[in-house]
Amino acid sequence: MRKFVTFITILLSFSAWGQMNFCTKDLETFPTRSGGRIKPLYVLATDTIKFITGESKVDDLSATEAFCKLSLKAFGMPLELPINVRVDHVDAKKLLGISENAHFIPVNELMSKADLLKTELMKLKENNSYKKELTKIQQRLDAYMAIIQARLWTVPELKGNEVNFISLGEFLSETKVSEARLKSDKPVNFLFDEAKDNYIKVSGDDYLLELTYFKFNFFLWAMLVSLLAIILLVALKNKWAGVSLTVITIGLQITGMIMRVMISGRAPVTNMYETVMFSGFGALIISCIITIYRKEIIFLIAGLSFNVLSLMMMKFANSMLDPGISPLVPVLRDNFWLSTHVTTVILSYAALALSWLIANGLMIRARFFNISSAEYRYGVDLVYTCIKFGVVLLAAGIILGGVWADYSWGRFWGWDPKETWSLIVLLVYMAILHGKSTSWIPPKRFVPMVAGAFMTVMMAWFGVNYILASGLHSYGFSEGGAVFLASFFAIQIAILVLGTIRKNTVA
Repeated sequence: MRKFVTFITILLSFSAWGQMNFCTKDLETFPTRSGGRIKPLYVLATDTIKFITGESKVDDLSATEAFCKLSLKAFGMPLELPINVRVDHVDAKKLLGISENAHFIPVNELMSKADLLKTELMKLKENNSYKKELTKIQQRLDAYMAIIQARLWTVPELKGNEVNFISLGEFLSETKVSEARLKSDKPVNFLFDEAKDNYIKVSGDDYLLELTYFKFNFFLWAMLVSLLAIILLVALKNKWAGVSLTVITIGLQITGMIMRVMISGRAPVTNMYETVMFSGFGALIISCIITIYRKEIIFLIAGLSFNVLSLMMMKFANSMLDPGISPLVPVLRDNFWLSTHVTTVILSYAALALSWLIANGLMIRARFFNISSAEYRYGVDLVYTCIKFGVVLLAAGIILGGVWADYSWGRFWGWDPKETWSLIVLLVYMAILHGKSTSWIPPKRFVPMVAGAFMTVMMAWFGVNYILASGLHSYGFSEGGAVFLASFFAIQIAILVLGTIRKNTVA
């Protein structure tokens, strides 16, 4: 009965719903607590709606507006939004009775099949891709239920000189709304404005930095500037325009990473999204250093190219790379080892990526265009330089990882899949370096071997996380990358086949 009275009170407060327009984009700056930290409602709403639906909007509504309206369903608001839950796995589609070509199921239909979903999950013992997909669908449904029951949205409440966060359901109580109606003809708006003002007075508005970070899209702008820099470096004899844009790109990425570090309080290398972000930036920095040292612009073009590939993955591969800033697992909370071991390894991957790009470029040029033996050998020398950087960094990263493992787990080496594949990468590239320095591997074989060797890097970097998904490095595991990795291997093998069937015109 009390809950019914509360609903009626809230409904009366929203009697002028159409005129009040409470659920607007103005709520994007409202502070809320989620994942152990304070963030703008925009971030919580966008992450949650995208997790449930795979989209950042619901029809013409922004994620914040949709999140707000769904939350108010807990108070009897007559609102129905077309929420469709994302479903990707073929077997999951069969279970839920949707077409193989469909990628969504209406949330009301999914709710009616909630028992079927739970029963199927209980039957599955093996933690395969099917079970993982069903678990994710269940989590999406749970997130939706948390929204419409006003549990997910937390609101700051001032108690003395401290701010506590309570659920929206507790915040919009009958008593509070009734008292607010004596002070304003828009009592709910009044309560929210008061809550936000009280929080800022006590804790400040530093949390809004995260809103700026996501709104400005630094990495999207960096991608566009990088593309333009490549075009200018290739098309113009005067390289200053391209170099200037490269400097702007670096500035944009540094700004974005610094803001991410300030928000999260840790080095930006804790998940797959951040390793891709840092590897692209690292490749660009390494290429700039080598360009200054070798006076060869091809390094800069290679660095910009890999940077663009990384930034494009960050922008468009959200099914496998989560841009959200999540809490760290305990083993990663040592910022010193995180900043040294992981950063060094990712930088080594970046340097090896430069050698991969230049090697593939040489193969394609030799296969479809004319290239002299002198030019080919010069290109081989460029690849060789990149590999030397990569091997030194990778060896240092593996040693630092062993020291961290001894500190955290009590052993220097345990043949964990991530450790094993990192060692495989190091041994493969060391063998290539040795073969090149002793003339055991001639230039015409060196280039294809370098291009193919990068597949071991991709296996260590992505394959362990997306395919093997086992071992003590489980904090980095994700889903959705198997198709990407298979496509990469297929394309690289095709390039190797094309590059090695050419008549022997270079030496």
